[in-house]
Amino acid sequence: MKLSTHYNKAIIIITLLVLLTGGIIYYFAINYIATDQLDKNLTEESEEVYDYVNTNQKLPKQVDFDEDITVFAKTNKQKQALRFFDTVYSNPREKKVESGRAVSGIIGLKGQHYQFTITVSKEDTEFLIQIIALITLSLAIGLLLILFLTNKYILNGLWQPFYDTLNQLKSVNVLDKTNLNLQKNKVDEFNALNEAVYSMTARVKTDYEQLKEFTENASHEMMTPLAVITSKLDTLIQDESLKPAQLEQINDVYLATNKLSRLNQTLLLLVKIENNILDDKETVQLDECIRQKIKLFNELIQAKGIVVNLNLDPTNIFANAYLIYLLLNNLLSNAIRHNIDNGTISITLNSNHLIVENSGSEPVLDMETMFNRFQKGKQSEGMGLGLTIVKNICKLYHWDITYEYQNVLHRFSIALKP
Repeated sequence: MKLSTHYNKAIIIITLLVLLTGGIIYYFAINYIATDQLDKNLTEESEEVYDYVNTNQKLPKQVDFDEDITVFAKTNKQKQALRFFDTVYSNPREKKVESGRAVSGIIGLKGQHYQFTITVSKEDTEFLIQIIALITLSLAIGLLLILFLTNKYILNGLWQPFYDTLNQLKSVNVLDKTNLNLQKNKVDEFNALNEAVYSMTARVKTDYEQLKEFTENASHEMMTPLAVITSKLDTLIQDESLKPAQLEQINDVYLATNKLSRLNQTLLLLVKIENNILDDKETVQLDECIRQKIKLFNELIQAKGIVVNLNLDPTNIFANAYLIYLLLNNLLSNAIRHNIDNGTISITLNSNHLIVENSGSEPVLDMETMFNRFQKGKQSEGMGLGLTIVKNICKLYHWDITYEYQNVLHRFSIALKP
């Protein structure tokens, strides 16, 4: 979820809570003020009743008091403070029952006490409260709409420099000599971010160049003494005066030196793959490449009595031919090396997938770490970099590679994304 979405969500929730709380408080405040005003009016009506009775020494008739309904009833009570309460009001004109507000008190006349009740309608007050509530609700909806539109268009525009920087950062390539082109804007934080990005990318490119130079120099410097050692060992091996024990030791050194040389070349190759230095691409006919590799491994296949099943659709891909040969070489050599005598290898190819299956014993490596460097079984004679190379080539071309072992079959599946 984007930061702007989190911000909009928080603002809308907070605004709704504030408006809801404010609306409730506002409603009760308006209702209290309206009721208080009705009570003041009823108090005045009560004083008019007292004045009328004291002046005329008789009870007033209903026609003497506007639309208020005044009722008198004899009572034995002599004193009672004015009491205000909600009740119903029977509208004499419209002949309907409405909500009302009433006041009750005691008045004396000619030695007799009467309880009077004056009732007025609350319809106008409630109508006013409804109008105010409707206006408040409309303002709340309008405010939310304005907030939404503001956040969607104005704030998104404010965040545009950040997204521009992010998009350029995603496309950074340490091999590219051109610098980023980040625009200055009015937001200090984004300008500070751009400065940090400039500094970071420059440092990364410098570190990469230094690392590349060091790797190439180290590889070159290692190859020279290794070549000298190999040459000297070749000379020693041809010496007929050597004893068998000495010859065996020299042969071990010779094999170790060759392994070290291959390791050096393989690690250098991994660096080139990971940094996309081998970026020469061409159209490669993948099905034909597989057939050629099968022919190259034919002697090893026949030596173990392996049956090869091919189901290849004509498939062209756009990639570095050397890396594709390297990928196939590692997958097929792995399928042969870890196969059983008289086993099977099945290769399926279409425009979407390349699947290599081979019979074999249960794997001793963890499926989650088998593509890591130097991960190999105890019986393996390799360097543990073959599957790492395969994984990195797939990563370079954004292909997904998966592995599973089921029904005595090792299965490598590569999703060939265009």
